[in-house]
Amino acid sequence: MTFRMPAEWTEHERCLMAWPTRPELWGAVLDEVRQEYAQVARAIAQFEPVTMVARPGQGEDARARCGDSVEVVELPIDDSWFRDSGPIFVLDQDGGRAGVDFRFNAWGEKHFPWDTDDRISAALLQRLGVPRIASSMILEGGSITVDGEGTLITTEQCLLHPNRNPGMTKQQIESELVARLGVTKVIWLPYGGLEDAETDGHVDGVCAFVAPGRVVVQLPSDPEHPDYERMRANRAVLEAATDARGNRLEIVDLPQSAFVEVDGKPTEVGYLNFYVANGGVVVPVADIDADAGALAVIAEAFPDRKVVGVRSRVIAFGGGGVHCITQQMPVAVRPTT
Repeated sequence: MTFRMPAEWTEHERCLMAWPTRPELWGAVLDEVRQEYAQVARAIAQFEPVTMVARPGQGEDARARCGDSVEVVELPIDDSWFRDSGPIFVLDQDGGRAGVDFRFNAWGEKHFPWDTDDRISAALLQRLGVPRIASSMILEGGSITVDGEGTLITTEQCLLHPNRNPGMTKQQIESELVARLGVTKVIWLPYGGLEDAETDGHVDGVCAFVAPGRVVVQLPSDPEHPDYERMRANRAVLEAATDARGNRLEIVDLPQSAFVEVDGKPTEVGYLNFYVANGGVVVPVADIDADAGALAVIAEAFPDRKVVGVRSRVIAFGGGGVHCITQQMPVAVRPTT
């Protein structure tokens, strides 16, 4: 049976999230980040059902903060980044659904422990009644973006990093992406974010498909931005590339950047790290003037969806954004068995 990963704008049954739980990551801002997660969950719940997974014993706190619009379930977890530790859903040619369970090692063994998060995909799929497709390759969902029609974009900085799959060649990694996600064309960008030491350069800080053949690209306008030249090198690769259908890509530039200070640390809030919901787009914002311009670019890229900004300063401090803390579960056309 052949499966493919649908685009993120495909209709969702629900959104999956996980409640912040690692105190050594968040420190003094743990309470504040839980408020931000709850705000994101409530924003998405305006468009589609949200299921929040909380560590056993923390469900009551999640329910109190998220409110009645968000379902909370308790399962063992180590951390709260379901884009990366959760399953990646795929559909077969008849609309049947399965979940690909890639291995997870906390972004190259950066946070210990991670073994429970390595098992959470299997536990979730069993709870949801969705068939599991196992892969022995380490892969995080934030490291890929797909158009749903055979094209996948990723970064060499992340997928070829020796802390992920040191025993696999670039061709072997690409072959596994083709086999598990049903893509036929992989576009490799050289760079992720220079300062993205947490994920080693996930593509969801670089670019995102917003329609077949259309990509929004982070392109900071400030020459002093650390990624000014790197993102232009990525854009040049995209300009020269064709998608799985042999067509050139339409590129939409997102020039705005947002730097704030959180708990004494300079932090960049990445506008590109948005979640595409049913009828909406939930975008991380920093509560600064640049927010308006970024929201306008994203609204133009999604003319048929309502764009909602949600303050995500502390989420960014932890290493991610709205996209990083969510995972879409597409609607199955027929029941899976």
